[in-house]
Amino acid sequence: MDSSSRASDSFSLTFDNRFCRELPADANPVNSRRQVLRACYSRVQPTEVCCPETIAWSREVAKSLGLTEADCRSEQFAAVFGGNRLLSGMDPFAMCYGGHQFGNWAGQLGDGRAINLGEVPDRDGRHQTLQLKGAGPTPYSRTADGLAVLRSSVREFLCSEAMHHLGVPTTRALSLVLTGESVVRDMFYDGNPRREPGAVVCRVAPSFVRFGNFQIFAARRDHETLKALADFTLRSDFGCTETPDQDDYAAWFEEVCRRTAVMVAHWMRVGFVHGVMNTDNMSILGLTIDYGPYGWQDNYDPNWTPNTTDASGRRYRFGNQPAVAHWNLYQLANALLPLFDRPDSLEQSLDQYVTHYETAWHSMLSQKLGLSDWEETDVRLFADLDDVLQAAETDMTIFFRNLADVAAIPPSADSNDPAARHESLQAVSEAWYRPADLTDDVRNRFDGWLQAYRARLLRDSGSCADRVQRMNAVNPRYVLRNYLAQQAIDLSEQGDHSFIHELLNVLNRPYDVQPDVDDRLFQKRPDWARDRPGCSMLSCSS
Repeated sequence: MDSSSRASDSFSLTFDNRFCRELPADANPVNSRRQVLRACYSRVQPTEVCCPETIAWSREVAKSLGLTEADCRSEQFAAVFGGNRLLSGMDPFAMCYGGHQFGNWAGQLGDGRAINLGEVPDRDGRHQTLQLKGAGPTPYSRTADGLAVLRSSVREFLCSEAMHHLGVPTTRALSLVLTGESVVRDMFYDGNPRREPGAVVCRVAPSFVRFGNFQIFAARRDHETLKALADFTLRSDFGCTETPDQDDYAAWFEEVCRRTAVMVAHWMRVGFVHGVMNTDNMSILGLTIDYGPYGWQDNYDPNWTPNTTDASGRRYRFGNQPAVAHWNLYQLANALLPLFDRPDSLEQSLDQYVTHYETAWHSMLSQKLGLSDWEETDVRLFADLDDVLQAAETDMTIFFRNLADVAAIPPSADSNDPAARHESLQAVSEAWYRPADLTDDVRNRFDGWLQAYRARLLRDSGSCADRVQRMNAVNPRYVLRNYLAQQAIDLSEQGDHSFIHELLNVLNRPYDVQPDVDDRLFQKRPDWARDRPGCSMLSCSS
Protein backbone atom coordinates (compact mmCIF):
# COMPACT_ATOMS: atom_id res chain seq x y z
CA MET A 1 0.00 0.00 0.00
CA ASP A 2 1.62 3.29 -1.10
CA SER A 3 0.77 6.90 -0.42
CA SER A 4 -1.72 6.93 -3.31
CA SER A 5 -3.90 4.61 -1.24
CA ARG A 6 -4.32 7.24 1.44
CA ALA A 7 -7.87 8.52 1.73
CA SER A 8 -8.48 12.18 0.97
CA ASP A 9 -12.25 12.61 1.09
CA SER A 10 -15.37 12.06 3.20
CA PHE A 11 -13.86 12.19 6.71
CA SER A 12 -10.58 12.56 8.57
CA LEU A 13 -9.16 11.88 12.02
CA THR A 14 -6.36 13.63 13.87
CA PHE A 15 -3.53 11.27 14.77
CA ASP A 16 -0.96 11.67 17.51
CA ASN A 17 1.12 8.49 17.34
CA ARG A 18 3.05 8.54 20.58
CA PHE A 19 3.93 4.83 20.60
CA CYS A 20 5.74 5.05 17.27
CA ARG A 21 7.24 8.43 18.02
CA GLU A 22 8.74 7.59 21.40
CA LEU A 23 9.70 3.91 21.26
CA PRO A 24 12.32 2.01 19.21
CA ALA A 25 11.18 0.64 15.86
CA ASP A 26 12.24 -2.47 13.96
CA ALA A 27 15.04 -1.37 11.62
CA ASN A 28 14.08 -3.95 8.99
CA PRO A 29 11.28 -2.59 6.75
CA VAL A 30 10.55 -5.97 5.11
CA ASN A 31 7.34 -7.69 6.21
CA SER A 32 8.82 -11.16 6.69
CA ARG A 33 8.37 -13.62 9.55
CA ARG A 34 11.39 -13.33 11.83
CA GLN A 35 12.66 -12.65 15.32
CA VAL A 36 12.53 -8.89 15.91
CA LEU A 37 15.18 -7.67 18.35
CA ARG A 38 15.53 -4.44 20.35
CA ALA A 39 12.30 -3.01 18.98
CA CYS A 40 8.83 -2.46 20.38
CA TYR A 41 7.15 -2.64 16.98
CA SER A 42 7.49 -3.16 13.24
CA ARG A 43 5.92 -0.90 10.66
CA VAL A 44 3.61 -2.87 8.35
CA GLN A 45 0.85 -2.18 5.86
CA PRO A 46 -2.60 -3.82 5.98
CA THR A 47 -3.34 -6.26 3.16
CA GLU A 48 -5.66 -4.89 0.50
CA VAL A 49 -8.87 -6.85 -0.05
CA CYS A 50 -11.22 -7.03 -3.01
CA CYS A 51 -14.59 -5.78 -1.73
CA PRO A 52 -14.65 -4.22 1.75
CA GLU A 53 -18.20 -3.81 3.06
CA THR A 54 -19.16 -2.42 6.45
CA ILE A 55 -21.86 -4.61 7.97
CA ALA A 56 -21.95 -3.19 11.52
CA TRP A 57 -20.45 -0.44 13.62
CA SER A 58 -20.78 0.90 17.14
CA ARG A 59 -22.47 4.29 17.03
CA GLU A 60 -21.23 5.02 20.53
CA VAL A 61 -17.57 4.36 19.70
CA ALA A 62 -17.85 6.22 16.41
CA LYS A 63 -19.32 9.25 18.15
CA SER A 64 -16.52 9.24 20.74
CA LEU A 65 -14.03 9.46 17.87
CA GLY A 66 -15.93 12.27 16.14
CA LEU A 67 -17.31 10.08 13.34
CA THR A 68 -20.83 10.67 12.05
CA GLU A 69 -23.45 8.25 10.78
CA ALA A 70 -22.67 9.40 7.24
CA ASP A 71 -18.96 8.74 7.82
CA CYS A 72 -19.66 5.18 8.91
CA ARG A 73 -21.90 4.51 5.93
CA SER A 74 -19.36 5.81 3.44
CA GLU A 75 -17.28 3.75 1.05
CA GLN A 76 -14.19 5.39 2.50
CA PHE A 77 -15.02 4.05 5.97
CA ALA A 78 -15.20 0.48 4.62
CA ALA A 79 -11.96 1.01 2.69
CA VAL A 80 -10.09 2.41 5.70
CA PHE A 81 -11.33 -0.08 8.29
CA GLY A 82 -11.16 -2.98 5.87
CA GLY A 83 -7.46 -2.25 5.35
CA ASN A 84 -7.48 -0.82 1.82
CA ARG A 85 -6.77 2.86 2.49
CA LEU A 86 -4.92 4.95 5.05
CA LEU A 87 -6.04 8.27 6.44
CA SER A 88 -3.52 11.07 6.62
CA GLY A 89 -1.48 10.67 9.80
CA MET A 90 -1.87 6.90 10.10
CA ASP A 91 1.38 5.05 10.81
CA PRO A 92 0.50 1.32 10.80
CA PHE A 93 2.53 -1.03 12.99
CA ALA A 94 2.47 -4.40 14.75
CA MET A 95 3.79 -4.80 18.30
CA CYS A 96 6.49 -7.18 19.47
CA TYR A 97 5.73 -9.22 22.58
CA GLY A 98 6.12 -12.68 24.06
CA GLY A 99 4.18 -14.64 26.62
CA HIS A 100 3.32 -17.75 28.56
CA GLN A 101 0.77 -19.91 26.76
CA PHE A 102 -1.01 -22.48 28.94
CA GLY A 103 1.72 -21.98 31.55
CA ASN A 104 4.70 -22.47 29.22
CA TRP A 105 7.02 -19.78 27.91
CA ALA A 106 6.40 -19.42 24.17
CA GLY A 107 9.06 -16.87 23.23
CA GLN A 108 8.27 -14.17 20.68
CA LEU A 109 4.59 -13.95 19.74
CA GLY A 110 3.58 -10.42 18.76
CA ASP A 111 0.71 -8.99 16.75
CA GLY A 112 0.35 -11.85 14.31
CA ARG A 113 -2.96 -10.69 12.86
CA ALA A 114 -3.41 -7.25 14.39
CA ILE A 115 -2.20 -4.00 12.86
CA ASN A 116 -2.40 -0.74 14.80
CA LEU A 117 -3.35 2.16 12.52
CA GLY A 118 -2.41 4.89 14.98
CA GLU A 119 -3.57 6.87 18.00
CA VAL A 120 -6.49 9.32 17.93
CA PRO A 121 -7.47 11.69 20.76
CA ASP A 122 -11.14 11.08 21.48
CA ARG A 123 -13.70 13.70 22.43
CA ASP A 124 -12.52 13.57 26.05
CA GLY A 125 -8.94 14.15 24.95
CA ARG A 126 -7.81 10.61 25.79
CA HIS A 127 -5.70 8.80 23.23
CA GLN A 128 -7.34 5.78 21.61
CA THR A 129 -5.44 3.28 19.47
CA LEU A 130 -7.29 2.02 16.38
CA GLN A 131 -6.33 -1.56 15.61
CA LEU A 132 -7.41 -3.79 12.74
CA LYS A 133 -7.71 -7.48 13.59
CA GLY A 134 -7.48 -9.77 10.57
CA ALA A 135 -5.80 -7.27 8.22
CA GLY A 136 -2.98 -9.51 7.02
CA PRO A 137 0.43 -10.89 7.95
CA THR A 138 3.10 -9.17 10.03
CA PRO A 139 6.63 -10.18 11.05
CA TYR A 140 4.96 -11.87 14.06
CA SER A 141 2.52 -14.06 12.12
CA ARG A 142 4.78 -17.14 12.33
CA THR A 143 3.16 -19.71 10.01
CA ALA A 144 -0.27 -18.03 9.88
CA ASP A 145 -1.80 -15.71 7.29
CA GLY A 146 -2.77 -12.85 9.61
CA LEU A 147 -6.39 -12.94 8.46
CA ALA A 148 -9.65 -13.43 10.33
CA VAL A 149 -12.96 -15.05 9.42
CA LEU A 150 -16.47 -13.72 9.84
CA ARG A 151 -17.45 -16.01 12.74
CA SER A 152 -14.55 -14.95 14.99
CA SER A 153 -14.98 -11.32 13.96
CA VAL A 154 -18.71 -11.30 14.81
CA ARG A 155 -17.92 -12.75 18.22
CA GLU A 156 -15.20 -10.17 18.87
CA PHE A 157 -17.28 -7.22 17.69
CA LEU A 158 -20.39 -8.11 19.68
CA CYS A 159 -18.64 -9.17 22.87
CA SER A 160 -16.43 -6.08 23.04
CA GLU A 161 -19.49 -3.85 23.10
CA ALA A 162 -21.57 -6.20 25.28
CA MET A 163 -18.90 -6.29 27.96
CA HIS A 164 -18.60 -2.50 28.02
CA HIS A 165 -22.31 -2.08 28.62
CA LEU A 166 -22.22 -4.73 31.33
CA GLY A 167 -19.72 -2.50 33.12
CA VAL A 168 -16.74 -4.82 32.57
CA PRO A 169 -13.39 -3.14 31.73
CA THR A 170 -12.74 -3.98 28.09
CA THR A 171 -11.38 -2.94 24.74
CA ARG A 172 -14.07 -1.61 22.40
CA ALA A 173 -15.03 -2.32 18.80
CA LEU A 174 -15.67 0.35 16.19
CA SER A 175 -16.54 -1.66 13.10
CA LEU A 176 -17.06 -5.02 11.44
CA VAL A 177 -16.10 -5.14 7.75
CA LEU A 178 -16.48 -8.01 5.31
CA THR A 179 -13.47 -8.28 3.02
CA GLY A 180 -15.06 -10.10 0.08
CA GLU A 181 -12.26 -12.65 0.32
CA SER A 182 -12.48 -16.25 1.51
CA VAL A 183 -10.17 -17.57 4.20
CA VAL A 184 -9.33 -21.24 4.79
CA ARG A 185 -9.69 -22.35 8.41
CA ASP A 186 -9.71 -25.70 10.21
CA MET A 187 -11.98 -24.69 13.09
CA PHE A 188 -11.13 -27.58 15.39
CA TYR A 189 -7.70 -28.47 13.94
CA ASP A 190 -9.06 -31.90 13.07
CA GLY A 191 -8.12 -32.07 9.40
CA ASN A 192 -11.38 -30.56 8.09
CA PRO A 193 -10.51 -27.13 6.71
CA ARG A 194 -13.09 -25.11 4.80
CA ARG A 195 -13.36 -21.75 3.11
CA GLU A 196 -15.09 -19.07 5.16
CA PRO A 197 -15.91 -15.39 4.59
CA GLY A 198 -13.09 -13.08 5.64
CA ALA A 199 -13.67 -10.07 7.89
CA VAL A 200 -11.83 -7.35 9.82
CA VAL A 201 -12.73 -5.82 13.18
CA CYS A 202 -11.45 -2.41 14.22
CA ARG A 203 -10.69 -2.60 17.93
CA VAL A 204 -10.29 0.54 20.05
CA ALA A 205 -8.44 0.97 23.35
CA PRO A 206 -6.20 3.53 25.07
CA SER A 207 -3.42 0.98 24.71
CA PHE A 208 -3.03 -2.60 23.52
CA VAL A 209 0.15 -3.16 25.57
CA ARG A 210 0.10 -6.55 27.30
CA PHE A 211 2.06 -8.29 30.02
CA GLY A 212 3.93 -10.03 27.22
CA ASN A 213 5.28 -6.74 25.84
CA PHE A 214 7.47 -6.50 28.94
CA GLN A 215 8.20 -10.21 29.16
CA ILE A 216 9.89 -10.43 25.76
CA PHE A 217 12.52 -7.81 26.64
CA ALA A 218 13.17 -9.29 30.06
CA ALA A 219 13.60 -12.76 28.54
CA ARG A 220 16.12 -11.34 26.06
CA ARG A 221 17.87 -9.32 28.79
CA ASP A 222 17.16 -6.20 26.77
CA HIS A 223 16.76 -4.05 29.85
CA GLU A 224 17.18 -0.79 27.93
CA THR A 225 14.08 -1.39 25.80
CA LEU A 226 12.23 -2.81 28.80
CA LYS A 227 12.81 0.44 30.69
CA ALA A 228 11.87 2.56 27.69
CA LEU A 229 8.53 0.73 27.35
CA ALA A 230 7.83 0.90 31.09
CA ASP A 231 8.60 4.63 31.25
CA PHE A 232 6.44 5.29 28.19
CA THR A 233 3.55 3.33 29.70
CA LEU A 234 3.75 5.24 32.99
CA ARG A 235 3.76 8.57 31.16
CA SER A 236 1.10 7.74 28.60
CA ASP A 237 -1.43 5.70 30.58
CA PHE A 238 -0.74 6.11 34.29
CA GLY A 239 -0.28 9.86 34.67
CA CYS A 240 3.43 9.96 35.53
CA THR A 241 4.70 13.44 34.61
CA GLU A 242 8.34 13.08 35.67
CA THR A 243 11.05 10.55 34.90
CA PRO A 244 9.79 7.47 36.81
CA ASP A 245 11.65 6.39 39.93
CA GLN A 246 11.42 3.29 42.13
CA ASP A 247 8.33 4.59 43.91
CA ASP A 248 6.59 5.24 40.60
CA TYR A 249 7.35 1.73 39.35
CA ALA A 250 6.06 0.24 42.61
CA ALA A 251 2.84 2.29 42.55
CA TRP A 252 2.33 1.37 38.89
CA PHE A 253 2.63 -2.37 39.49
CA GLU A 254 0.28 -2.19 42.45
CA GLU A 255 -2.26 -0.40 40.26
CA VAL A 256 -1.91 -3.06 37.55
CA CYS A 257 -2.61 -5.71 40.21
CA ARG A 258 -5.64 -3.80 41.46
CA ARG A 259 -7.10 -3.27 37.98
CA THR A 260 -6.56 -6.90 37.05
CA ALA A 261 -8.30 -8.05 40.23
CA VAL A 262 -11.30 -5.81 39.59
CA MET A 263 -11.54 -6.93 35.96
CA VAL A 264 -11.59 -10.63 36.87
CA ALA A 265 -14.14 -10.01 39.64
CA HIS A 266 -16.40 -8.46 37.00
CA TRP A 267 -15.92 -11.55 34.80
CA MET A 268 -17.08 -13.71 37.68
CA ARG A 269 -20.01 -11.37 38.38
CA VAL A 270 -21.50 -11.73 34.90
CA GLY A 271 -20.46 -15.36 34.24
CA PHE A 272 -17.83 -14.66 31.58
CA VAL A 273 -15.04 -17.15 30.81
CA HIS A 274 -12.11 -15.71 28.85
CA GLY A 275 -10.92 -19.12 27.70
CA VAL A 276 -7.29 -18.28 26.93
CA MET A 277 -5.72 -16.25 29.73
CA ASN A 278 -2.17 -16.45 28.39
CA THR A 279 0.08 -13.62 29.55
CA ASP A 280 0.08 -12.17 26.04
CA ASN A 281 -3.70 -11.81 26.40
CA MET A 282 -3.50 -9.76 29.61
CA SER A 283 -3.82 -5.98 29.22
CA ILE A 284 -1.51 -3.73 31.24
CA LEU A 285 -4.55 -1.46 31.69
CA GLY A 286 -6.71 -4.16 33.24
CA LEU A 287 -8.98 -4.41 30.19
CA THR A 288 -10.51 -7.58 28.79
CA ILE A 289 -8.59 -8.15 25.59
CA ASP A 290 -8.57 -10.71 22.76
CA TYR A 291 -12.01 -12.28 22.46
CA GLY A 292 -11.16 -15.72 21.11
CA PRO A 293 -12.60 -18.94 22.58
CA TYR A 294 -14.56 -17.13 25.26
CA GLY A 295 -17.88 -18.26 26.63
CA TRP A 296 -20.70 -17.44 29.02
CA GLN A 297 -21.89 -19.63 31.83
CA ASP A 298 -25.24 -21.06 30.86
CA ASN A 299 -25.60 -23.69 33.56
CA TYR A 300 -23.37 -22.66 36.45
CA ASP A 301 -20.20 -24.77 36.41
CA PRO A 302 -16.91 -23.50 37.92
CA ASN A 303 -15.03 -26.25 36.02
CA TRP A 304 -16.29 -25.27 32.57
CA THR A 305 -13.95 -23.96 29.90
CA PRO A 306 -15.13 -22.99 26.40
CA ASN A 307 -11.69 -23.67 24.89
CA THR A 308 -11.23 -27.07 23.23
CA THR A 309 -7.44 -26.67 23.54
CA ASP A 310 -7.91 -26.40 27.29
CA ALA A 311 -10.40 -29.26 27.58
CA SER A 312 -8.04 -31.73 29.24
CA GLY A 313 -6.23 -29.51 31.73
CA ARG A 314 -8.99 -26.89 32.22
CA ARG A 315 -6.38 -24.34 33.25
CA TYR A 316 -8.64 -21.49 32.15
CA ARG A 317 -11.90 -22.79 33.57
CA PHE A 318 -14.36 -20.30 35.03
CA GLY A 319 -13.53 -20.89 38.69
CA ASN A 320 -9.77 -20.75 38.14
CA GLN A 321 -9.67 -17.30 36.53
CA PRO A 322 -8.77 -15.36 39.71
CA ALA A 323 -5.85 -17.72 40.42
CA VAL A 324 -4.60 -17.61 36.81
CA ALA A 325 -4.63 -13.81 36.85
CA HIS A 326 -2.50 -13.95 40.01
CA TRP A 327 -0.05 -16.35 38.33
CA ASN A 328 0.14 -14.08 35.29
CA LEU A 329 0.92 -11.11 37.51
CA TYR A 330 3.80 -13.12 38.99
CA GLN A 331 5.19 -13.51 35.49
CA LEU A 332 4.87 -9.79 34.87
CA ALA A 333 6.60 -9.09 38.18
CA ASN A 334 9.49 -11.35 37.13
CA ALA A 335 9.77 -9.39 33.87
CA LEU A 336 9.85 -6.06 35.72
CA LEU A 337 12.50 -7.14 38.25
CA PRO A 338 15.35 -5.43 36.33
CA LEU A 339 13.63 -2.09 37.01
CA PHE A 340 13.71 -2.61 40.80
CA ASP A 341 16.60 -2.37 43.23
CA ARG A 342 14.70 -4.70 45.59
CA PRO A 343 11.75 -7.02 44.88
CA ASP A 344 9.92 -6.23 48.14
CA SER A 345 7.37 -3.86 46.60
CA LEU A 346 6.58 -6.33 43.82
CA GLU A 347 5.97 -9.07 46.36
CA GLN A 348 3.76 -6.79 48.45
CA SER A 349 1.65 -5.86 45.42
CA LEU A 350 1.26 -9.53 44.47
CA ASP A 351 0.03 -10.22 48.00
CA GLN A 352 -2.29 -7.23 47.72
CA TYR A 353 -3.84 -8.71 44.57
CA VAL A 354 -5.57 -11.33 46.73
CA THR A 355 -6.98 -8.60 48.97
CA HIS A 356 -8.05 -6.50 45.99
CA TYR A 357 -9.81 -9.45 44.41
CA GLU A 358 -11.55 -10.61 47.58
CA THR A 359 -12.72 -7.06 48.35
CA ALA A 360 -14.05 -6.57 44.82
CA TRP A 361 -15.69 -10.00 44.69
CA HIS A 362 -17.33 -9.74 48.12
CA SER A 363 -18.68 -6.32 47.17
CA MET A 364 -20.02 -7.55 43.83
CA LEU A 365 -21.55 -10.72 45.21
CA SER A 366 -23.16 -8.72 48.01
CA GLN A 367 -24.69 -6.48 45.35
CA LYS A 368 -25.84 -9.51 43.36
CA LEU A 369 -27.68 -10.71 46.47
CA GLY A 370 -29.07 -7.26 47.22
CA LEU A 371 -27.12 -6.81 50.46
CA SER A 372 -26.25 -3.26 51.41
CA ASP A 373 -23.07 -4.37 53.15
CA TRP A 374 -20.93 -7.46 53.64
CA GLU A 375 -20.60 -9.39 56.91
CA GLU A 376 -17.99 -11.99 57.81
CA THR A 377 -20.75 -14.58 58.20
CA ASP A 378 -21.67 -14.05 54.54
CA VAL A 379 -18.69 -16.19 53.56
CA ARG A 380 -20.74 -19.26 54.51
CA LEU A 381 -23.81 -17.98 52.64
CA PHE A 382 -21.71 -17.42 49.52
CA ALA A 383 -20.03 -20.84 49.76
CA ASP A 384 -23.36 -22.62 50.25
CA LEU A 385 -24.75 -20.79 47.21
CA ASP A 386 -21.84 -22.03 45.10
CA ASP A 387 -22.63 -25.59 46.18
CA VAL A 388 -26.38 -25.38 45.64
CA LEU A 389 -26.02 -23.91 42.15
CA GLN A 390 -24.11 -27.04 41.19
CA ALA A 391 -26.59 -29.41 42.83
CA ALA A 392 -28.77 -29.16 39.72
CA GLU A 393 -28.17 -27.75 36.25
CA THR A 394 -29.00 -24.11 36.97
CA ASP A 395 -28.81 -21.17 34.60
CA MET A 396 -26.56 -18.58 36.22
CA THR A 397 -27.96 -15.48 34.51
CA ILE A 398 -31.62 -16.38 35.09
CA PHE A 399 -31.05 -17.52 38.68
CA PHE A 400 -29.47 -14.28 39.81
CA ARG A 401 -31.88 -12.13 37.83
CA ASN A 402 -34.89 -13.93 39.30
CA LEU A 403 -33.40 -13.86 42.78
CA ALA A 404 -34.62 -10.27 42.89
CA ASP A 405 -38.15 -11.72 42.97
CA VAL A 406 -37.19 -13.54 46.16
CA ALA A 407 -35.79 -10.34 47.62
CA ALA A 408 -39.08 -8.60 46.76
CA ILE A 409 -41.16 -10.99 48.90
CA PRO A 410 -42.27 -9.00 51.97
CA PRO A 411 -39.98 -9.79 54.91
CA SER A 412 -41.21 -12.07 57.63
CA ALA A 413 -39.78 -12.72 61.06
CA ASP A 414 -40.37 -16.40 60.34
CA SER A 415 -38.09 -17.59 57.53
CA ASN A 416 -39.92 -20.94 57.66
CA ASP A 417 -43.21 -19.41 56.53
CA PRO A 418 -44.57 -22.08 54.09
CA ALA A 419 -46.08 -19.57 51.67
CA ALA A 420 -42.87 -17.54 51.44
CA ARG A 421 -40.79 -20.70 51.03
CA HIS A 422 -42.97 -21.89 48.16
CA GLU A 423 -42.91 -18.46 46.50
CA SER A 424 -39.11 -18.33 46.80
CA LEU A 425 -38.64 -21.71 45.12
CA GLN A 426 -41.05 -20.76 42.36
CA ALA A 427 -39.13 -17.55 41.71
CA VAL A 428 -35.89 -19.38 40.90
CA SER A 429 -37.39 -22.50 39.32
CA GLU A 430 -37.23 -20.92 35.85
CA ALA A 431 -33.43 -21.24 36.06
CA TRP A 432 -33.46 -25.06 36.28
CA TYR A 433 -32.66 -26.77 32.99
CA ARG A 434 -34.25 -30.12 33.85
CA PRO A 435 -36.89 -29.72 36.55
CA ALA A 436 -37.85 -33.38 36.17
CA ASP A 437 -34.37 -34.36 37.38
CA LEU A 438 -34.71 -32.44 40.65
CA THR A 439 -34.79 -34.88 43.53
CA ASP A 440 -36.35 -34.11 46.89
CA ASP A 441 -32.82 -33.74 48.27
CA VAL A 442 -31.90 -31.10 45.67
CA ARG A 443 -35.12 -29.19 46.24
CA ASN A 444 -34.48 -29.28 49.98
CA ARG A 445 -30.98 -27.90 49.46
CA PHE A 446 -32.32 -25.00 47.39
CA ASP A 447 -35.08 -24.44 49.92
CA GLY A 448 -32.57 -24.45 52.78
CA TRP A 449 -30.33 -21.89 51.10
CA LEU A 450 -33.28 -19.65 50.25
CA GLN A 451 -34.41 -19.75 53.89
CA ALA A 452 -30.91 -18.74 55.01
CA TYR A 453 -30.87 -15.99 52.38
CA ARG A 454 -34.22 -14.57 53.49
CA ALA A 455 -33.06 -14.68 57.10
CA ARG A 456 -29.97 -12.69 56.06
CA LEU A 457 -32.17 -10.12 54.32
CA LEU A 458 -34.01 -9.52 57.59
CA ARG A 459 -30.73 -8.23 59.07
CA ASP A 460 -30.06 -5.97 56.11
CA SER A 461 -31.05 -2.32 55.94
CA GLY A 462 -33.08 -0.71 53.17
CA SER A 463 -36.44 -1.33 51.58
CA CYS A 464 -37.38 -4.24 49.30
CA ALA A 465 -37.77 -1.82 46.41
CA ASP A 466 -34.26 -0.42 46.86
CA ARG A 467 -32.84 -3.92 47.17
CA VAL A 468 -34.48 -5.10 43.95
CA GLN A 469 -33.24 -2.00 42.13
CA ARG A 470 -29.66 -2.67 43.31
CA MET A 471 -29.84 -6.31 42.23
CA ASN A 472 -31.22 -5.54 38.78
CA ALA A 473 -28.40 -3.05 38.25
CA VAL A 474 -25.69 -5.73 38.59
CA ASN A 475 -27.44 -8.95 37.52
CA PRO A 476 -27.83 -8.72 33.73
CA ARG A 477 -30.97 -9.88 32.00
CA TYR A 478 -29.24 -10.34 28.66
CA VAL A 479 -25.74 -11.63 27.96
CA LEU A 480 -24.09 -12.77 24.73
CA ARG A 481 -24.80 -16.45 25.14
CA ASN A 482 -22.75 -18.59 22.80
CA TYR A 483 -25.76 -19.93 20.94
CA LEU A 484 -27.02 -16.38 20.27
CA ALA A 485 -23.65 -15.38 18.81
CA GLN A 486 -23.69 -18.54 16.68
CA GLN A 487 -27.16 -17.75 15.36
CA ALA A 488 -25.94 -14.29 14.35
CA ILE A 489 -22.94 -15.87 12.62
CA ASP A 490 -25.07 -18.42 10.76
CA LEU A 491 -27.37 -15.70 9.41
CA SER A 492 -24.52 -13.35 8.59
CA GLU A 493 -22.72 -16.03 6.58
CA GLN A 494 -25.92 -16.22 4.49
CA GLY A 495 -25.91 -12.45 3.94
CA ASP A 496 -28.43 -11.52 6.65
CA HIS A 497 -26.74 -9.26 9.20
CA SER A 498 -29.93 -8.18 10.98
CA PHE A 499 -29.43 -10.35 14.06
CA ILE A 500 -25.97 -8.80 14.63
CA HIS A 501 -27.68 -5.40 14.74
CA GLU A 502 -30.47 -6.66 17.01
CA LEU A 503 -28.04 -8.21 19.48
CA LEU A 504 -25.90 -5.09 19.47
CA ASN A 505 -28.92 -2.95 20.34
CA VAL A 506 -30.22 -5.29 23.04
CA LEU A 507 -26.82 -5.78 24.64
CA ASN A 508 -26.38 -2.02 24.86
CA ARG A 509 -29.01 -2.18 27.64
CA PRO A 510 -28.32 -5.55 29.29
CA TYR A 511 -29.94 -4.69 32.63
CA ASP A 512 -33.23 -3.31 31.27
CA VAL A 513 -36.32 -5.39 30.61
CA GLN A 514 -36.96 -5.22 26.85
CA PRO A 515 -40.40 -6.78 26.28
CA ASP A 516 -40.10 -6.95 22.50
CA VAL A 517 -37.19 -9.42 22.72
CA ASP A 518 -37.72 -10.94 26.15
CA ASP A 519 -39.34 -14.18 25.05
CA ARG A 520 -36.45 -14.92 22.66
CA LEU A 521 -33.38 -13.57 24.44
CA PHE A 522 -34.13 -14.01 28.14
CA GLN A 523 -34.23 -17.79 28.19
CA LYS A 524 -32.06 -20.78 28.93
CA ARG A 525 -29.77 -22.35 26.34
CA PRO A 526 -31.92 -24.59 24.11
CA ASP A 527 -31.16 -28.30 24.00
CA TRP A 528 -30.02 -28.16 20.37
CA ALA A 529 -27.16 -25.86 21.43
CA ARG A 530 -25.92 -28.08 24.25
CA ASP A 531 -23.19 -29.78 22.21
CA ARG A 532 -23.22 -27.88 18.92
CA PRO A 533 -19.88 -26.43 17.68
CA GLY A 534 -19.80 -22.68 18.22
CA CYS A 535 -22.35 -22.95 21.03
CA SER A 536 -20.47 -25.12 23.49
CA MET A 537 -17.13 -25.92 21.85
CA LEU A 538 -14.72 -23.26 20.60
CA SER A 539 -11.10 -23.29 19.56
CA CYS A 540 -8.45 -20.59 19.29
CA SER A 541 -9.63 -20.32 15.67
CA SER A 542 -13.08 -19.29 16.90
